[in-house]
Amino acid sequence: MIRRFGDAPDPARRYIRRPGVYAILLREGQILVTHQADPVPEIQLPGGGIDKGEHPIPALHREVIEETGWRIAVQRRLWAFRRFTYMPEYDLWAEKLCTVYLARPVQRLGPPTEPGHTAMWLPAASAIAALGNPGDRAMLTRLLGGAP
Repeated sequence: MIRRFGDAPDPARRYIRRPGVYAILLREGQILVTHQADPVPEIQLPGGGIDKGEHPIPALHREVIEETGWRIAVQRRLWAFRRFTYMPEYDLWAEKLCTVYLARPVQRLGPPTEPGHTAMWLPAASAIAALGNPGDRAMLTRLLGGAP
């Protein structure tokens, strides 16, 4: 069973399953995160939805480049979690199936190419506190040796 973080699903609502991939990017005690300005300002682990027909690892590379401007080397799959949320940019209620990978930032290619995203380096403890959703916070906490 995949652990759920955040709100319980509303049994009266229909949710669309949205698989996604996300990266914890460590370098010298800091975490590379993305600040998404819209629809609600939030600091997140870089990543996002897997397009139809796309494999998870290429999707992770694409999403991280779009949201941070960094090329990465994927080291390993860590964990997965799910959360039920409204996605205003798509006007849908989603069951997000989030698979989190440990990766290493390799090369900065430039600024993020996805509008409304800004890459930020944060000290690990600050990143845990700043992340906008409980699943991201739990995954980073778990990786750094705390309880999720």
